[in-house]
Amino acid sequence: MVEELVVAGASVASVGLVYVMAGARVVKQYERGVVLRLGRLRSEVRGPGFTMVVPFVDKLRKVNMQIVTMPVPAQDGITRDNVTVRVDAVIYFKVVDAADAVIQVEDYQFAVSQMAQTSLRSIIGKSDLDDLLSNREKLNQGLELMIDSPAMGWGVQIDRVEIKDVSLPETMKRSMARQAEADRERRARVINADAELQASKKLAEAAGVMSEQPAALQLRLLQTVVAVAAEKNSTLVLPFPVELLRFLERAQPQPGSPTPAPVAVAPESTPAPTPAPVAVAPESTPVPVAPEPASRPEPAPVTVQQSVREQPPLPETPLEHGPDRAKSRQD
Repeated sequence: MVEELVVAGASVASVGLVYVMAGARVVKQYERGVVLRLGRLRSEVRGPGFTMVVPFVDKLRKVNMQIVTMPVPAQDGITRDNVTVRVDAVIYFKVVDAADAVIQVEDYQFAVSQMAQTSLRSIIGKSDLDDLLSNREKLNQGLELMIDSPAMGWGVQIDRVEIKDVSLPETMKRSMARQAEADRERRARVINADAELQASKKLAEAAGVMSEQPAALQLRLLQTVVAVAAEKNSTLVLPFPVELLRFLERAQPQPGSPTPAPVAVAPESTPAPTPAPVAVAPESTPVPVAPEPASRPEPAPVTVQQSVREQPPLPETPLEHGPDRAKSRQD
């Protein structure tokens, strides 16, 4: 009899221990426990640590209170300026009310994901392409407000929404590249023109200073020659400055000033002797010609010796005057 009582007591103790172990729960630090007793929500939300529930009566659901990072699938859409784009994003959210996250929505993570996709497509249709590419902060704030409004009733708080990437068609990429290249070229030309303007002002000031001393231009030219002559592998072509011509013009003697003595310049080579003029003798007189010397390669000038016979003086003719002269002419 005693043995039966001992066995019955041990059995009851074992059943009680199993029952107690069945109701034991452990809630982690980043979790909260929502208890449903016979389908009714208990007002007390179990905190982290060891807790007990009534087995087969209470049902404990653990809700993660950490910040969840959820990628939003890429969405195709048409912007307000009729450009087809593909945009994906990422959303950060957390549960602030565990009871609402369990009671108000069936699956709060799925609900937040669908709401994020719908809001992202809506933002794409309301924005221009330039806003999607350069004004993302404003779009992120608008997208966060659109998702956070319905999520507050689910016990979920949206911390941040970020647009990750915007995919464009290849034709649009080429057009934007050409536009960016043209804009950079325009800015380069403006900068270059501004530099030319500043340089021209400085050159004008330098020219004004050099005009007071003409020798300064010559010194500047010599400095340029020295700088270029350092490179021995190039040919140096010097321009002849106009200021040097003016300097030489001023150096010429003025009218009324003493004329400098002429400078005798020795000839570089002795010119060949000029042949003497040839005199033709009368027909009756023979003209001897000197033989050509054999030592000279070039023909020597011809020397003509002329023997002139003495002509008898012409008889003096008396001058006729008056009618006798006229008569003689008639004869």
